[in-house]
Amino acid sequence: MAAVLRSLGIGVDSGAAQPAAEPVPKAESAPKPAVLLVIQADGEYDWVEIFAGKMLSDGRPIKVVQTGWSDLMVTADAPPSRTPLLVHIRPKSGCPGKTVVPDFLLVRNETRDATGDQDARNALFGLMFAGVPSVNSLHSIYMFLERPIVQGELNKLAVRHGHRQFPVVQQSYFADHRTMMYGGSFPAVLKVGHAHAGFGKMRVADHHDWEDVRSVVAMTGGKYCTAEPFFEGDYDLRIQKIGPHLRVYKRTAMGGQWKTNTGCSVAEEIPVTAEYKRWAEAAAEMFGGLDICTVDVLHEQATGRMVILEVNGTSSGLAPEHADEDNQHICELTLERMNNELCAHEQFEQFCLPET
Repeated sequence: MAAVLRSLGIGVDSGAAQPAAEPVPKAESAPKPAVLLVIQADGEYDWVEIFAGKMLSDGRPIKVVQTGWSDLMVTADAPPSRTPLLVHIRPKSGCPGKTVVPDFLLVRNETRDATGDQDARNALFGLMFAGVPSVNSLHSIYMFLERPIVQGELNKLAVRHGHRQFPVVQQSYFADHRTMMYGGSFPAVLKVGHAHAGFGKMRVADHHDWEDVRSVVAMTGGKYCTAEPFFEGDYDLRIQKIGPHLRVYKRTAMGGQWKTNTGCSVAEEIPVTAEYKRWAEAAAEMFGGLDICTVDVLHEQATGRMVILEVNGTSSGLAPEHADEDNQHICELTLERMNNELCAHEQFEQFCLPET
């Protein structure tokens, strides 16, 4: 029986003194990787490759999982749950589904599109419920869901810095078609709802056309709208800020469209002036801080003055000719934020351990 027990690895006390067994050294296990969930549709950029070989300051490797908003399903539990957040990624052709517990997020796509085909606000709410840290912050992404909220923040910046120093377009807001009493100048630009990228935007020649447009807005199911003076621009600027890195692009429309940010245009990179830098840094103050943002500025042909039209956040696109370099800037920025969020706490705990 003893032989049988020994063969099963069970020690048997025979009463005789047994030589002490030498301790078996434990193999050092590899540190558990930190999971970075990148929300950007597959095919745009390969973030697994961009982060290849990157590690946190505490030595942990980074596991990158990339997917788009439309493929996310989110569940979250309140602390002190061991897994406060679970993100389920739907299976796609050739790729099985998976469930991940992200430690950090990098968001590079809009939560919802202009046409209503995609609306992932519920997934965003779950990520916010779990309190997962992110670039840009989930709070700022939530605030960017509605354009009037962004414009309200721009108005605050104009008051704080002065309209001469931060020349934001003067805009009016209407909760629905019944409140559309516009007192600004014509021609005007009307923007309906949260739409972006040129959607839901129209030029209104005079107060007669305004009444026609008002009747159309009445058929949108109660959407809000905004109006602002129309400026005849000969070009516009896009000031791009990724952490400390700035670029400025001058875009000239070639198709004759009044929407200078749509259709065919020629873009060239131009030097960053002190004024452009000031506008970008002011915009980056919004909603507690924007790691990634762009400022769109119109140059009025008749007067030569510059007008800040809007600010975009975490989903700001990149110019193809500089995308590789700029994605590296985003990678470095995200790595810095991950170290601050995921490593500083552990280091603080080690520093504060009581002496034994």
